[in-house]
Amino acid sequence: MGLRERKKEKTRLAILDAALDLFLEQGYESTTIEQIAGAVEISPRTFFRYFTNKDHLVLWFHEHGAEILLETLAERPREEPPFTSLMHALRAVLSDVEGSTPADAARFLKLRGLLDGHPHLIGLSVARGAEIERRLAEEVAARRGMDPDQDQLARLIVAFAMSTMRVGFECVRRECTMQEIKHRMAESIELAESCLRPGWDLRR
Repeated sequence: MGLRERKKEKTRLAILDAALDLFLEQGYESTTIEQIAGAVEISPRTFFRYFTNKDHLVLWFHEHGAEILLETLAERPREEPPFTSLMHALRAVLSDVEGSTPADAARFLKLRGLLDGHPHLIGLSVARGAEIERRLAEEVAARRGMDPDQDQLARLIVAFAMSTMRVGFECVRRECTMQEIKHRMAESIELAESCLRPGWDLRR
């Protein structure tokens, strides 16, 4: 990452940090883009160079995770069983989480707290997850040489994989640490792999 990209990333994270703090302090609906921009000492116009709106801030982690999933899947051998490829993609997400800084972990936990208190935002999260699953299913169907609109197995393969991630990221207690989340994610992947018969995802 060059100097320009590092500066942009630093500004993006500063905006995200300011927004999460304001959302948790005074409420999501009550917080304006002008307030977020002011907290970072930038103009609203500069804000929109990084995020399209407040909802985009909340979905930033979804975008980041989706990028890792899609890039990893694209790099896997095309002859590899699709579910195996998706498990490698989930492990890439887990590796990213394991390499997170304390600041990254704090952002993630703040976002989790924000979602817990706002059903509207949970709806956005679910909708974004469905879009990510659609894109993954299209890639899996293409690898199988099938029409994405007709390949029901491709959608099931992706659904099983993404369910594995959802269970892994669940918090069984009101408060949980990133270490617990990492452990649950790793355990969830191992369970999913051990519960399914080899070759189940290769049928036509």
